[in-house]
Amino acid sequence: MKRIILAGGSGFVGHAIAPALLANDCHVIVLGRGAPHRKEGVNYLQWDGTTLGSWASALDGAEAVVNLTGKNINCRHTPENRHEIIRSRIDSVRVLGEAIAQCAVPPKVFVQSSGVGYYGDTGDGIADESDPLGNDFPAEVCRQWEGAFDALELRATRKVILRLGVVLGRDGGALPMLEKLTRLFLGGAVGNGRQFVSWIHVDDIVRMFAAAIGHAELTGIFNATSPHPVTNAELMRELRHALHRPWSPPVPAPFARVGAWLMGTDGKLALTSCRCVPRRFLEHQFDFQFPTLPAALADLYKNQ
Repeated sequence: MKRIILAGGSGFVGHAIAPALLANDCHVIVLGRGAPHRKEGVNYLQWDGTTLGSWASALDGAEAVVNLTGKNINCRHTPENRHEIIRSRIDSVRVLGEAIAQCAVPPKVFVQSSGVGYYGDTGDGIADESDPLGNDFPAEVCRQWEGAFDALELRATRKVILRLGVVLGRDGGALPMLEKLTRLFLGGAVGNGRQFVSWIHVDDIVRMFAAAIGHAELTGIFNATSPHPVTNAELMRELRHALHRPWSPPVPAPFARVGAWLMGTDGKLALTSCRCVPRRFLEHQFDFQFPTLPAALADLYKNQ
């Protein structure tokens, strides 16, 4: 039975990946901060994301290590939070690299999550994996995050980076808050509504991680997004349609910044344009189950 290690696998994306791996007869081990236990077929081991411990032995002979660790960027970007956002990512990459280096039989592949924030504010321009680094805080996070990963010398382990877009699912991420606002008739476009959102259905992101684990020809950096990014205005219009809500007034940018702060996040996240395409996944003939936003939302809200 193939053993898959999900570091930081207790979050939204990890909870989605684990059942899919179990369904493929894999042994799934999640590294998290809670006490060791077993739940729904998954073994949980305790780690702090910083130091080596008994958890490291689980990597020896594993099929794959998937690293999803990192403080959620969807928070107020205070100096303290900015430091923790970067530190949590770099430390986890470093200590996983140390653990792999000690393995008698290293994992076959190390799949590292990153974000399309790497490209900064793309405006109306389209970014693929060949485009340069942006110049804002999310871009700096990704620069240091991916830099730590690139620095690992793992000759026996294939390395893959997935730059995730906004993952749409009912159980976590951005969608539950957007759904709540829309149900309250507050689901209007943010700012001018022309900023792009690079999104991906949770089922497709799970299949992308599975492809990165199982396909030896996949190596290097991949944008993990739908091939059809949409503007914020389009996103909110389609969400209102899926939830059977009428037109809602737009949210001016200053109000969005204040509202974001009150909700414990940063207004720039909703006002920055990110128009990315998954060129490398398309080149590898990845079959998207939900390539368009209407199809994705129709699936997520099919029982509404």
